[in-house]
Amino acid sequence: MTNEIRAIFDSIAPVYDQLNNWLSLGQHLIWKEMAIKWSGAKAGDTCIDLCCGSGDLALRLARRVGNTGQVYGVDFSPNLLATAQERSQQQYPQPAVTWVEADVLNLPFEDNQFDAATMGYGLRNVTDIPQSLREIHRVLKPGAKAAILDFHRPNNPQLRAFQQWYLDSMVVPMAENLGLKEQYAYISPSLDRFPRGDEQKELALQAGFASVTHYPIVNGMMGVLVVSKF
Repeated sequence: MTNEIRAIFDSIAPVYDQLNNWLSLGQHLIWKEMAIKWSGAKAGDTCIDLCCGSGDLALRLARRVGNTGQVYGVDFSPNLLATAQERSQQQYPQPAVTWVEADVLNLPFEDNQFDAATMGYGLRNVTDIPQSLREIHRVLKPGAKAAILDFHRPNNPQLRAFQQWYLDSMVVPMAENLGLKEQYAYISPSLDRFPRGDEQKELALQAGFASVTHYPIVNGMMGVLVVSKF
């Protein structure tokens, strides 16, 4: 299954940023800034952005930590990482980001290494959410936070119906025009499988986090899970 998911993200790499724009009604940049703020990242910190995709969140995180800090952008898709690296090279001054091809279920980092972590649109797609949370807990320093941003199924039936209509009537047809209909078809079932806010909090506590909060955004169609390691 991991190879299948990797293949999906490799194939959508050229339009990954467009996908986030479509899915978020153009609001994803605001939510990413919220996630960075909630991660507690500050100047000089060493941070990690998991499932970094084309690098947008990692590059924003790099601006937050400044030239005295360091960011690691991690993804298992080599095509997305190549896009991220290209974006990084086009920026001046060069952001302090190291791009790493790795599986977030088995991170190639030491225990207690990072001051803060972010993840955007990644937790919903991992094959083992509890293991992913345990790895985030392992690599964070004591006292550090992670902010995990993702799309959700809202509890409200009308909003759920709107979300499904938008996916079926807007996102999938746009993907079909790009020859990527099958790749985008994974979105709806991934939302159905994804744990709700309270379930995410329970999984984070089981992973060892001492403090967990889930912030619903856009009437529950988005959410940010903020976890702290003590």
